[in-house]
Amino acid sequence: MRAMGTVSTALVCLLAGTALTGCGGDSEEKSAGALLDEANATMRKLGSVTVDITNRTTRGSVTSHLVTDLGSRCRSRTTWSAGGTLEQIRLGGTDYVRPNRAYLQKWKKYPGVTGEQRLWVKTPVDQAGSGDGLTSCERPFDSFGTAKKGGSARVGDTEALRLIVTDKADKAGTYTFYVAAEGKPYLLKTVYKSAAQQTTTAFSGFDAPLGVQAPKADEVLSVPGGSR
Repeated sequence: MRAMGTVSTALVCLLAGTALTGCGGDSEEKSAGALLDEANATMRKLGSVTVDITNRTTRGSVTSHLVTDLGSRCRSRTTWSAGGTLEQIRLGGTDYVRPNRAYLQKWKKYPGVTGEQRLWVKTPVDQAGSGDGLTSCERPFDSFGTAKKGGSARVGDTEALRLIVTDKADKAGTYTFYVAAEGKPYLLKTVYKSAAQQTTTAFSGFDAPLGVQAPKADEVLSVPGGSR
């Protein structure tokens, strides 16, 4: 009779696809760390993605919209609540940059600029500095810290798993990662919170056509040392 019970249990597990608790094998739930690793690995394989970031601090906010192949081709637009917008197109080793009037007046200290900037400035990427507000097409999708599960959630119309990450290197802040619960485990959103800052990063357009092209020739101004 004991053997019959064992066979019956094995048969039930087989028919259920080992999805029942106690059947072992794939039924064991993945840890929060494993889920986050899987999401990051999925994101690194993308051919393109859209990234929208809002960073709020006690001094104001910055928003950015980035469409990228995660390599060397991307287009971004960054806007500061204190004034100014900076657009950028990166194609391999060439940057096309277009700041608006408010950006030049406030951040570059050019008070004499009174008209809007129609032209893009063409310049080699190696001349770009992080202090200029320019962005890289690359994004690191790496796991860090200690992850724990935070239950289910919705990001737009998509069911998601909430993963909460703390890191010894940043004791003041907490990261929350939202991973798609169905289909491919895309990273849908991340939220960083501390007493002085909140940064929300949303991901969409997974593997969508990139559509990043250089500006029209009559809209480009080459600077000394720039490529032609």
